[in-house]
Amino acid sequence: MDNKVIAIIIAIIVIVIAGGYFLLGGSGDTVTIGYLPSDHDAALFVADAQGKYKENGINTKLVQFNNGGDLMTAMASGEVDVGYVGITPVLSSIAKGVPVKVISAAQTEGSGIVVAKDSGINDVSDLAGKKIATPGEASIQHMLLTYYLEQNGMKISDLKVSAMKVPSMNDALKTGKIDGMITFEPYVTIAEKNGATVLAGSKDILPEHPCCVVVATDKFLENKPNETQKILEIHENATKFINEKPDEAAEMLPSDIVSDVEVEKTSMASFPFISGLNDTYKQDVMDFMNLEVKLGVLKDPLSQDKIFWKGS
Repeated sequence: MDNKVIAIIIAIIVIVIAGGYFLLGGSGDTVTIGYLPSDHDAALFVADAQGKYKENGINTKLVQFNNGGDLMTAMASGEVDVGYVGITPVLSSIAKGVPVKVISAAQTEGSGIVVAKDSGINDVSDLAGKKIATPGEASIQHMLLTYYLEQNGMKISDLKVSAMKVPSMNDALKTGKIDGMITFEPYVTIAEKNGATVLAGSKDILPEHPCCVVVATDKFLENKPNETQKILEIHENATKFINEKPDEAAEMLPSDIVSDVEVEKTSMASFPFISGLNDTYKQDVMDFMNLEVKLGVLKDPLSQDKIFWKGS
């Protein structure tokens, strides 16, 4: 048998073996996971720091986004397979036909309205006419601000609201470019340490509200069921670790998010980390969704089968 024939046979064998590997759910493909610069996504960071994805044969690429709207746009275009993101942009995306499903809860609450100490803002009514930054109209924080104002007889149009990258908000607050902001942790706690005042936190605005979830594209769920289950198990175990050893977990978060570990420990203790999708949580999401419809954030309500993965 000449060398040319041998080379062809070897090539065929390699192709067959590789094809079988991927058909059996091999981890040769990279799973792109999107996230926000927030400790709300602590389970992702802890699992990554512990090497749990690699340990389970999952190659991951973690990509940071400025806000949930940008992350969901990337999921809509197929650039991201799995995301740690707020429920508000997820619901808005599903309503627009983006093929994604919520596969697990990540945490609840964890946001706050923060004002500069010399802003003259001591009450919700003082927000009128003030420059307030949010992560963007698609964010859960913008929705919470809208709800908080409505509950106090005000409208978002009563304020001078602008979208801003969350990591830039504290500097803008300190330099007087904005009077206040509604943001997510750990930036609420960081601002408070720097002398700012928390006008209202999630517990004051909407206690126990759903916040970040783990979401995946329909394509990923259909083509990678084994990886999906592993990711859910990894998320659950990381969440358990956070709740059992919060101080150790705080030390595992990325340095670009955590500038002060002691501050981070305070931040992570201020809201609950959860996993899974039990009936109670699903109903909380449905109630939250109905509130968004009432506020005009969503045009029409969505059914549970549109929101949640059936395999969860």
